[in-house]
Amino acid sequence: MSSLKKRGDKRLLKVQKLRREILGKRKRKLRIPDNVIKVESPSPEKVHERVHEVTINFIKKILEGKDPYFELPSRSPDNIIYDPMLDMVFLGRKYKKRSFISLRSTRETTITARILSIVHELLEENIHATKREVFYNDVNLFKDQRESDDALEDVAAMLNVERNALHVVASAKGAVIGRLRFRESNDLIDCTKMGTGGKAITPLVDTITNIESDAEFILVVEKDAAFIRLAEDKFYDKYPSIIITGKGQPDIGTRMFLKLLVRELKLPVLALVDSDPFGLHIMLVYAVGSKRMSYETPFLTIPEIKWLGVRPSDLDKYKIPKSVRIPMTKNDIERGKQLLGEEFIKRRPEYVKEIELMLKTKEKAEIQALASKGFRFLTNTFLPEKIETGDWI
Repeated sequence: MSSLKKRGDKRLLKVQKLRREILGKRKRKLRIPDNVIKVESPSPEKVHERVHEVTINFIKKILEGKDPYFELPSRSPDNIIYDPMLDMVFLGRKYKKRSFISLRSTRETTITARILSIVHELLEENIHATKREVFYNDVNLFKDQRESDDALEDVAAMLNVERNALHVVASAKGAVIGRLRFRESNDLIDCTKMGTGGKAITPLVDTITNIESDAEFILVVEKDAAFIRLAEDKFYDKYPSIIITGKGQPDIGTRMFLKLLVRELKLPVLALVDSDPFGLHIMLVYAVGSKRMSYETPFLTIPEIKWLGVRPSDLDKYKIPKSVRIPMTKNDIERGKQLLGEEFIKRRPEYVKEIELMLKTKEKAEIQALASKGFRFLTNTFLPEKIETGDWI
């Protein structure tokens, strides 16, 4: 990448060391536990075949005078399994039946069949649809988009494929900027030339090819406001990096895009989130996955992600004024206590200390609280010190 030249100096030594450590771990083959659903990312032709198989089996039951039903993995909380070896959450092997002759499940079965029909049409036409478009294909049946969204995830789990393999995507809201080039549907994208708003991340991640970068790390930012500050100050020129934001709770497209970059570029990922339980929760979604999407964890998670900041201990360390710290609400405190019970957290003593400190002080702060020390404190002081000293956990 001739136009993207790194400045090699001692400031990047800690990041480069982290990269070598992560590369060593990634050489080990990912072995999915036997007691969980193994999801694949097959070709459209394979997904098409599976839709046909499920539908034919269903019709055979009707012709044989048997109870016609769909068998699909249960996505209830008691079927979510955390694997400490892989540091990920998965969907277990408990199944449930949806039958046409059961009054309790007739409507759910009808919705499942309709979703299969829509997916079949998309695969036949070789086109994609948004989740909103799927909902509007049969508003009278679905009534609420949550029903069609849930059914899409059920069908993906039933077919043992990631949801994007159904050719249904969510409208992406994330953005990327920094030292990255790629082709998107044959269009050349240079993320150093995207202004302060960055390049909108496409939900059609499978159209991205020819990824190139001379970055040393990826910085995942919770808030759009912090992203804009980093973009305006061209932080990625000072510290060779790719900067991504999911603008709050990340959507599937943003998580898939991040996973793609990590897989192709083999870069470490650092997280910049608010110093509150919900900021940490957002980072955990990137790290171990969400329980709702547990069936496709391997395609979305970055277990090696590091918590750069803003951590509770940073507030006193960087003398953030009390006037910009916010008292934690009852919900914040309850969420913090819940986080202490998560297996991912229990295995990380440094995380436990930070959460306990937060609960002790009952204070939280947004990334923007750093602006109380100056508008460029984030890019000129906070992040440089963190990166140069390896201050992440």
